[in-house]
Amino acid sequence: MLTLTENAQTIITGIVDGAQAPQTGGLRIAQDAEGAGLNVTVAELPEADDQVVESAGAKVFLDPSAVVALDDKVLDASATPDGRVDFAIGQQG
Repeated sequence: MLTLTENAQTIITGIVDGAQAPQTGGLRIAQDAEGAGLNVTVAELPEADDQVVESAGAKVFLDPSAVVALDDKVLDASATPDGRVDFAIGQQG
């Protein structure tokens, strides 16, 4: 199962709060239409077939394709002073 670093937890919580999503909201990661990459959006609720990863209050909703792609990964994040967020995916362990 995908795990989140402390930085990712903080940044995801900030993104979701900044989008004024409800308490049920989170960051949704889904395979793009071409199947070549992943899209990240803020969602008010997970989709019916999403897996929910929650860590220290940060919620990530993974569509079934993202679950497979990120099963043994760690999600990290960093933010620049101008507000840009970069996500990085690493191998667990």
